[in-house]
Parts: sequence; C-alpha cells; structure tokens
Amino acid sequence: MMPRNILYSLLLLLFSCDCIAEVQQEADEVRAEGTEHLNVKKRRAVSTPGEFQTHILTGIQSELAELKSTVSSLKTKLQVTEEQLKQLRRNEYKVAFGATLGSTGNFGPFNSPVTLVYNNVYVNEGRAYNPNTGIFTAPVKGAYFFSFSGHNRSSKVLNLGLFKNGEQMVIVFNHPLGDRYESTANSVSLTLEKGDHVYVRLRETSWVFDNYSHHNSFVGHLLFRL
Repeated sequence: MMPRNILYSLLLLLFSCDCIAEVQQEADEVRAEGTEHLNVKKRRAVSTPGEFQTHILTGIQSELAELKSTVSSLKTKLQVTEEQLKQLRRNEYKVAFGATLGSTGNFGPFNSPVTLVYNNVYVNEGRAYNPNTGIFTAPVKGAYFFSFSGHNRSSKVLNLGLFKNGEQMVIVFNHPLGDRYESTANSVSLTLEKGDHVYVRLRETSWVFDNYSHHNSFVGHLLFRL
C-alpha cells in the first residue's frame, strides 16, 4: 500500500490543479468578456457618429420637404389673395344709376339746347349721378355704359343727344309724322376719365312728352375700371 502521507500529497496536488484550471478558465472568460466589451465600445465609437449623422440628415431632409410643401401652399394662397385684392380694387367703385324725367305733359320746344334733369331716380349707386342737374360725373377712369330714351307727340321733332364734356356722342331723333306718339332709344359704351361729365340734351325746337308711365329714361353704370 501507498503510504498515507504520499496519498494526501497527491490528492492535494490534484485538487490544486483543478482549482488552478478553474481559476484560469474564469480568468480567460473575464478577459474574453472584457475584450468583447471593449470591441463593442470601439465599434460603437466608430459607428455611432455615422449613424447619428445619417439620422440628422434624414431629419433635415424631412423638415426641408415639409417646408417646401408649406412654402408652395403659401405661394398658392398668396396668389389667390393677390388676385382677390386686384378684383376688390377693380370693384371698389360700384356705380349704377337709373332715372326718368318725371315731368308730365310736353317739355319744350326751346330756342336753345336744354340739359334734361331726370329727377325720378330709381337707383344711384355711388352717387355719381346728380338728380338736381341731370349730369353724371365719372368717379374713376373706366368703361361705362349709357342708355337713354325719348317719347313725344310726333307733330313736332324729337331730338335728344347724349353728350360727353360738351361733345355729342349719339342721338335719338324722330321726324314729324303727324299727331301721334312716338318713342325711340339709343345706347353707347364710353371710356371716361375721372371727372368726365355725361348728360342728355334736348335740342332746340324739339320737345318730349312724359307722364306717370315714365317714357323718358337715362341709365348708366360702370362696366369696369381702367
């Protein structure tokens, strides 16, 4: 038999080897984990800035796309608003009038031209027509439309002229055709400067007739500004 002291020494040696091997294994594992952790940190240190930059660039591109869409939408709205403002500027003057002579019986004839005063006013939007003088005064430069009519007993001439600043534009005229009632009318579009005057004159030696039926009218309105 092996002496007891030698057996104890061998067992102690084997146990020490096992402990040393286990400790060595644990140390190797710790070193491996430390190395892997270090490598991860290194990888993170290398990859994180790139990933961060990519994320930032993506965010910036998204914000720019949204801003471009917003700017495009605002431009469209601005164009619409500007067009609406232009339209409002064009229509800021609402001008329209309509009136009849309002007198009863025969008016005229006279030895000189007379401006007719249509004092029975139906509408006078913009107050450009003066029912006390019979004169329309253009409030703005623009294209205007005018219409006027005349009625008389045809035993005498009917001769009415539409005047602009003293110049005759168009007329209505009836020849003497006997003792009966006749009506006639005319209309015209005119370009007027601000302050221009338009009115109807009864020419000398002619006459008109009116009553509650309002046969003689003077009408005008602004078509559009220029």
